[in-house]
Amino acid sequence: MTVLLQTGYGLLRGNKREHCNEFLGIRYARAGRFEYAVPVDHMDDGDEYDATMFGSVCPQLRTYYEHLEVPERKFYHREFRNGISYRYDEDCLNLNIYAPEGVSKAPVIIFIYGGGFDSGTTKDSCIDGDAYCKRGIVFVTINYRVGVLGYLTHKKIESAYGHDGNFGLDDQALAIEWVGRHIEDFGGDPKNITLMGQSAGAISIQYLCLSPDNEGLFQHAIMMSGGGMFPKFALPRPAEKTREYWLQLMEIAGCNSFDELKTLGLKELFTAIEEIRKKRKDNTYNTMPVIDEYHIPEPVDVLIEKPLRIDYMIGFTNNDLYAPIMAKIGTKFASDNKGYVYYFDIDAPGDDNNGAFHSSDLRYMFHTLSKSHRPYTSRDEEISDLMIDYVCSFATSGNPNQKGRPKWKNTPGTALCIGPKNVAMGKPFMPKLWWNMIAKGEPK
Repeated sequence: MTVLLQTGYGLLRGNKREHCNEFLGIRYARAGRFEYAVPVDHMDDGDEYDATMFGSVCPQLRTYYEHLEVPERKFYHREFRNGISYRYDEDCLNLNIYAPEGVSKAPVIIFIYGGGFDSGTTKDSCIDGDAYCKRGIVFVTINYRVGVLGYLTHKKIESAYGHDGNFGLDDQALAIEWVGRHIEDFGGDPKNITLMGQSAGAISIQYLCLSPDNEGLFQHAIMMSGGGMFPKFALPRPAEKTREYWLQLMEIAGCNSFDELKTLGLKELFTAIEEIRKKRKDNTYNTMPVIDEYHIPEPVDVLIEKPLRIDYMIGFTNNDLYAPIMAKIGTKFASDNKGYVYYFDIDAPGDDNNGAFHSSDLRYMFHTLSKSHRPYTSRDEEISDLMIDYVCSFATSGNPNQKGRPKWKNTPGTALCIGPKNVAMGKPFMPKLWWNMIAKGEPK
């Protein structure tokens, strides 16, 4: 069943679901390749916007090179993407809105997906806003540019715009601004917005929280497996320090000019990416946000001392990426900023012995356990309800606590420890995190 909604953006046709009206693939901006996006706030007069299907996804390496023979890639493909078809296109700046019917001035959550800054989509099977709408929250997910299309740097970009790189981060900021302008039409409160993200999405939110230009755009931030700051060796570098990498890519692609790279076919572009990844070991550190003197005006380890004065929630799992480091930096940032910390200590069910692997808490946060191949139980469903209740309270007031739930304190150095049997305040057992990092490592 579909539903029509008249908005300032235009007339939208969406899907009517049990707890929400779902509007998918709404274009929030347009951008040419290696150009900063321009917001789209209105459709052509008289048109009806079909918002019943997910929009296009940013082209990424797995569009052409899935590499499912690599255990880690195969693992996450089965976990979140198996059986799903994606439409990849550079015209990918769209968002999805899940809105409860009949609400007004409801809290708003904007979710930013992870993927190491070089992959990710809003269509993965773990993501769904329905459980939040059931609790009166307007939920938004956004697509943004990743990989070469999201983070390439070049002197011609700086000449044209006065800053360089960070197209993906800029897309996120534009999407948040778009939500602020339009979310009232969907029953949301533009003055009560929570950013929520996982992994690279959480790190993106951390960077957005370090820019004073974003003051007032959002009031709360939830960072899952990426809060605080990343390890020193992976901090953003000045944009000009990454240009040599992209010049080598141009050489591999046979492009003699930046303009040739802008018009190169997508398959040829990602074939060149595949080749440079074989030649170099620093690919990850060149395909991520940079110090652009715009969104990230200074080194992050300087900016981290003066984040936006908003409410923070930070979480990590027992077998997270660099689990003990993630725990240390996240807890420190939360302690310095009166934030709430959770420690997810429920091993993923199944026979693969991967513990609470990086991103294993996502299905609990969206109540999408039934979409997994794993043998989750009614206890997992209860934990999922608990976590979502905490998030909804946090999005409403900046405090996750509510009657009938274990008390969650923001006492420095402590965390809400979410275990298979008990949920209570405490401290993670650090030897376990170190052991998991050494013995288990990346999921297999």
